[in-house]
Amino acid sequence: MLTILGFAMIATFLVLIMTKKMSPIAALVLIPALFCVAVGKGAHLGDYVIDGVSSLAPTAAMLMFAIVYFGVMIDVGLFDPVVRAILRFCKADPMRIVVGTAVLAAIVSLDGDGSTTFMITVSAMYPLYKRLGMSLVVMTGVAAMANGVMNTVPWGGPTARAATALKLDAADIFVPMIPALLVGLLGVLGLAYVLGLRERRRLGALRLQDEESVETKETVLVGAGAGAGADAGDGGGRLEKRPVAGAGGTDDAGGGDDAADGGDDDADLLKVLDPDRPTLRPRLYWFNALLTGVLVTAMIMEWLPIPVLFLLGAALALSVNYPRLPDQKARIAAHADNVLNVSGMVFAAAVFTGVLQGTGMVDHMAGWLVDTVPDGLGPHMALVTGVLSLPLTYFMSNDGFYFGVLPVLAEAGAAHGVTPLEMARASLVGQPLHMSSPLVPAVYVLVGMARVEFGDHTRFVVKWAALTCLLILAAGILFGTV
Repeated sequence: MLTILGFAMIATFLVLIMTKKMSPIAALVLIPALFCVAVGKGAHLGDYVIDGVSSLAPTAAMLMFAIVYFGVMIDVGLFDPVVRAILRFCKADPMRIVVGTAVLAAIVSLDGDGSTTFMITVSAMYPLYKRLGMSLVVMTGVAAMANGVMNTVPWGGPTARAATALKLDAADIFVPMIPALLVGLLGVLGLAYVLGLRERRRLGALRLQDEESVETKETVLVGAGAGAGADAGDGGGRLEKRPVAGAGGTDDAGGGDDAADGGDDDADLLKVLDPDRPTLRPRLYWFNALLTGVLVTAMIMEWLPIPVLFLLGAALALSVNYPRLPDQKARIAAHADNVLNVSGMVFAAAVFTGVLQGTGMVDHMAGWLVDTVPDGLGPHMALVTGVLSLPLTYFMSNDGFYFGVLPVLAEAGAAHGVTPLEMARASLVGQPLHMSSPLVPAVYVLVGMARVEFGDHTRFVVKWAALTCLLILAAGILFGTV
């Protein structure tokens, strides 16, 4: 019964958010609460929620201060040269911009932290997508898949968990998987190329003669990623167009001051490259670059817990760049919406995960999936593990999968002569899909900063991410590592 209710709870949640019947925050809270009562454990709901919140509180704190930190870095102009360099390289060509998004996300993902990757990628690429009216779900989808492939680096999390759970060396798991992972990354780049061509056909290859005088049309895509026309491509994207101001201009309502006013209108965000915005601190550019470099190095070297690093970094960035208290308050207020949306989503997800784990649903679901594997597939348990990693890492946390399910699968594989190393490598296959799971806090940073509905992102990315996972699995089998 718990197995059925667990799958029913997840299915209900996904249907409601993808059809936009409920907001993600409301669905993450109310659906598990109702199912907790349905399984007869409503009296323990408070304990489950507190346990879930306690486990995710450090993540929520990290995201809150990370958003403030990178928001301040955007305000002071740290990423302006990056955006201008990408703009010159891409030459306002949608195809190059989408491919550039994948490359940038993959490179930044080397730090092993998804939230940081999404913050930097969206900060750099969002203005380009907005200027040309490109589909923002293409940006979020490509970034999530590139990060998912690169998330398998030993310091990224999944590989370390697999090594710990099966008592293996992380290098022995990761190094032989590099060729298959490179194939997966090439698959993401190829997909980015195809999606970029679609965007080019829809918008045309534009040329930006003057960064500060460009005007374009913002295109909101429902079923984004489609080709031109209302019924083309993936599910028939419905196009809704409305005019927005170019960089340096004012919006149609008049009085469209720049982002320093703390507003969160899309027109304000288009002015991120305005060389005259009052939030810029050009004399402190190298200080901010050094501070960011030290912060990223400290995260990689694990000098302090990541939440502490971002808390200290945000406080230092605000104090040095904006010594006056009113300016600090204005910068915090300017990013308050993102902070509230993301941290609220994380705590709401804590309710979902708390109920899944506390009621035992996740254990029963995992056990059922393992039991349904036919005995004849025993010698092919690595392949089975790779396939199961797609739904399991999507519907549960990495901790739940690697510490709860993988050891059971590895034991079953060992009985048929499949080595733990093969099982561990196969377990990494589902990561490109996992990074868009509603249980991954970083994905809310991605969609929140890009101002994309989570349901739209999910509807767009799931099929492509699943194909990327299967491509990695096929490559792993071909190279003999799985």
